[in-house]
Amino acid sequence: MSRTCPFAPPPAYEEIREEEPVSRVRLPDGGWAWVVSRHEDVRTMLKDRRFSADRRHPDFPQLVKGGAASRRPDDERTLIEMDAPEHGPARKAVLGEFTVRRMEALRPRIQEIVDERIDALLAGPDPGDLVEALSLPVSSLVICEMLGVRYADHEFFQEHTVKMFKQSTAPEERGAAMGAIQGYLADLIAEKEKNPPDDLLGRQIVKLRADGTYRRTALAGMGFLLLVAGHETTANMISLSTVAFLRNPEQLALIKADPGNTLDAVEEMLRYFTIIDAAASRLCVEDTEVGGQLIRAGEGVLALGYSANRDPRAFEHPDELDIERGARHHVAFGFGPHQCLGQNLARMELQIVFDTLFRRVPTLELAVDVDELPFKDDANIYGLYRLPVTW
Repeated sequence: MSRTCPFAPPPAYEEIREEEPVSRVRLPDGGWAWVVSRHEDVRTMLKDRRFSADRRHPDFPQLVKGGAASRRPDDERTLIEMDAPEHGPARKAVLGEFTVRRMEALRPRIQEIVDERIDALLAGPDPGDLVEALSLPVSSLVICEMLGVRYADHEFFQEHTVKMFKQSTAPEERGAAMGAIQGYLADLIAEKEKNPPDDLLGRQIVKLRADGTYRRTALAGMGFLLLVAGHETTANMISLSTVAFLRNPEQLALIKADPGNTLDAVEEMLRYFTIIDAAASRLCVEDTEVGGQLIRAGEGVLALGYSANRDPRAFEHPDELDIERGARHHVAFGFGPHQCLGQNLARMELQIVFDTLFRRVPTLELAVDVDELPFKDDANIYGLYRLPVTW
């Protein structure tokens, strides 16, 4: 469902949550699934092993029309598609790359990237496009450097990720876009195999070889997941949050007065926008009751994260933007064993961008009215195509 207001969920989400919190919905491919819409029920479902993440099952609920057709028979499963016991060791193998300590070691370089991009923004035309000048380059540069991917190829990634996430993209075209990125990464990894460098992909080659579990296609699949998720989501959050701060100067004043408030602001922006409406899709593999509703084995389930993050049972006055609410129990990163690997990285990037942008460009403002902004109403990850700003 499209957002009728850029800063609020579709009205039907509230109706579902309050009147029939576990309800049946029609999927784009014509099938049916259950939607779980309350905060407590979403968290309960996402940590329950009776709900499978294996997208290879023919009954798995597809959120895009022809979604199953986008997969090739030889595609490796990524972390988000694995169940226990396979999922735990696979996640643990890469989890060390995203610890708070490793992220803190990256802080000086991320700060340098943000400063360089703000320099470029200020040296460029006024008005300028914050998406092009800051949001996309920051998130892309950071994840590319972490993985050891050439930033010079970022336009290639951007072109194909736009196709992947646009709702109108044909299944065959979506599959081709995914295949192009995975093929690129497989070729890059083949180069790294000769003399693995000290980047995430290189370290994984060394580690997995030592464990006797190395497969190039599996590492390419993980790299694909991290690359696509690592730049598209954070870029959209930078842009949306900037708009929210500029529309709510009293909230912006709180982080300008005390940067110690910025981490709380990050959590609130993540909750407030929840750029992926459905926190996860699952297939029930054993009859289970959720929110008083019996869900039978073989039925699909969608966790409606955007509804859960606006649930008044979990957040007082949920439709208000309040960076002092301390909203760390949101489900913008999912919940349970599949909770987002890169959440520490995303938090740090957003914190550094907010503190630096509004300190260095204190007169920043929108160059057009909010109703003229091109929000991504036609994409499966919400955001902005462009953000004209002036200063």
